[in-house]
Amino acid sequence: MPTLQLTPALSTKLSLLTVAMAGLFNASALAQQTADNSESKIEIIEVTATKRTQAIYEVPVAISAFSGDALAEQGITDLTDVGKFVPNLNVTGFSAGHTSSANPFIRGIGLQDHLITTDPGVSVYVDGVYLGRQVGQNWNLNNIARIEVLRGPQGTLYGRNSIGGAINIITKQPDEVALNKATVSVGTRGRLKGDVFVNHELTDTLAFNLNAGYNERDGLGKFINVPNAKYDVGETQEAYGRLAIKFSPQDDLSFTLTADANDGNGGLRPYTTLIDEVPTGAYYTGERFGQPTPAGPLRNSDVAANIYDNATGTKEVTEVSNSASGLSLTMDLGLTDTLATKAIISHRTSDYKAGLDDDATIFSLDHYPEVGNADQTSAELQLNGYLGEVDFVSGIYYFTEEGSNRQGADSRFNGGANLLELDQRSVSRAIFVNVGYMLTDDLRIAGGLRFNRDKKDVIADVGIGAFTASDSWSQLSYDLSANYTMQNGLNVYGSIQSGYQSGQFPARPYCLFGDPNCLVASENITAVNYEVGLKGQINNNFAMSIAVFNTEYDDLPYQVSTTAEGGFSTTNLVVSQTSRGIEWEGTWFVTDAFKLHGAVGYIDVDVDQIGAVKPVAPLTPDVTAALGATYKFALEGGAELTARLDYSFRDEMYGEPSSDSGRFTQIDSRELINMDLRYAPAQGDWSVSLYAQNLLDERYDNARLNTGDYVLRILSNDARELGVRYTVQF
Repeated sequence: MPTLQLTPALSTKLSLLTVAMAGLFNASALAQQTADNSESKIEIIEVTATKRTQAIYEVPVAISAFSGDALAEQGITDLTDVGKFVPNLNVTGFSAGHTSSANPFIRGIGLQDHLITTDPGVSVYVDGVYLGRQVGQNWNLNNIARIEVLRGPQGTLYGRNSIGGAINIITKQPDEVALNKATVSVGTRGRLKGDVFVNHELTDTLAFNLNAGYNERDGLGKFINVPNAKYDVGETQEAYGRLAIKFSPQDDLSFTLTADANDGNGGLRPYTTLIDEVPTGAYYTGERFGQPTPAGPLRNSDVAANIYDNATGTKEVTEVSNSASGLSLTMDLGLTDTLATKAIISHRTSDYKAGLDDDATIFSLDHYPEVGNADQTSAELQLNGYLGEVDFVSGIYYFTEEGSNRQGADSRFNGGANLLELDQRSVSRAIFVNVGYMLTDDLRIAGGLRFNRDKKDVIADVGIGAFTASDSWSQLSYDLSANYTMQNGLNVYGSIQSGYQSGQFPARPYCLFGDPNCLVASENITAVNYEVGLKGQINNNFAMSIAVFNTEYDDLPYQVSTTAEGGFSTTNLVVSQTSRGIEWEGTWFVTDAFKLHGAVGYIDVDVDQIGAVKPVAPLTPDVTAALGATYKFALEGGAELTARLDYSFRDEMYGEPSSDSGRFTQIDSRELINMDLRYAPAQGDWSVSLYAQNLLDERYDNARLNTGDYVLRILSNDARELGVRYTVQF
């Protein structure tokens, strides 16, 4: 395994991490002195990361987990919020300027793009159903039992597109506990959010729950040259719902039918354009590929003075919309006391409308109104169980997706023709098995294999006629692990995990103007991760986990975009990458009333140089950190006042695979602070909170894309929000 090379900058950052972790370890020692004889205050979360139920400390994987109550306490309402508090996780949004997109990056792996020919490097699952698209999904986390973030390749159990990791979202299942709950939030920036959750048992064998809500927020800027724009820049409105029905005719047999849907509308995400004011820039000279541009020379003064305003003159790109719906059926059947089978069948659809005016001026130059859709069908059949000291998880998996993208179909310029048409059908099949064996009462070893076979058929048209291409891939993924429980209850583990992602066709193949053969997919993307870790409860008041990892990636495609004749061209720059680092999380009950939770991550990513080009991992901060503090005040009569403060840090990073700081690709570090003050009466069934999100009103970038003529600076839609949240059970 390669060794970690210590540069001066790296040494400085590691020193800071060491000091922070040493302080937390000293805190654990203090906790041990003060709480040896008390009952444990640490909530041991049970997770299903390995597709079987385990205590989180027993899983030989670097994993962060949030219970539903913890999500509510921390004010986490969507996937972007989760990305603020997990080490070496960064969740951004871009995707044609849509406000609903969520692009997770774990340990230097993610996806900058969203078009149908690209696949994410981090897989997201909801109740075992894979969500293959980042735009338009229902990211509201209001009826969640648990979220698990698995870091590192998860190719054996989670299959393709998990070379960076996996995010496992588990919703609350219908049960016999009657519950009616409603939450209303009102805040600055026009925040209005209402959510209701109902759970009831209808008969001894039938139960259901329902979650439905509406969420809206005002924008951050105006479309200064489109006076009749329906929405402001960054404005959002969304309605969503999820219904689950569980039928249990026998103790060992159940069927759960789940349906969900969401529908959103709003204004284009805030962004601005940095025009390259140099003699060779097309915007500067007003000439591209030997021909004058329609607008003539442009300057940065032509862009809106306020970066949160937008100077486009094209109404078609001011509005975004998204919708998604899904239906899934899960069957759990106990065959014997030690064997069980599980089947998950689902169908999902999603579509969106978005698009950018890249020049961000009133002139008609680079306008890309866009629509897209995807239909996904999946089926998984598992056989799991125990045979003496052996436990196993096995199954077969099938997934198919059909999707398309169109750019220009909603515009009136360029004759109204499409600038880009993409259609792709993909089919994925897999078979997997993972077996564990208890060598002793304290030592468990495990190994797994997964064989994947994938095929993609694509049709691309960039205005010169349709070109077709097809390719297929297969891969055998594996993992090996050992987990040992020490006498003090701590668990130490070591693992080797591999991951796999099928090849990808270019997202915007405008190179077809020069060579039809450019519509060629990349090779298999493979990853191998070496990891050791320690996790568990130090004592009744303190728990922690630490992991050290080294991951090697081969044939990893970076999306590189440039201006090309006819459109915005995106090609795959295929690299080899090594990521290594350390992650730490800990929870400490300082007193019965005062709790601290901390998370620190460091990653060093090295990408092989390609000729004169030295790529970098995009959207990957070297240091990630979070600290949360909760204090509960006991009031007279049994009422309780809970104060919470959360801090999140993400280090500086590059917005795209280029480190050319002279081209403005570097994104500054950012610090966010959230606060919450909640009052709950002693005998009441309600609570009220005063909350603050992004208290210091930190404005930060989500991404930067350098095309050669200009840089797209994609801004976060985050801003300070102060409000009141009321929750009642009835």
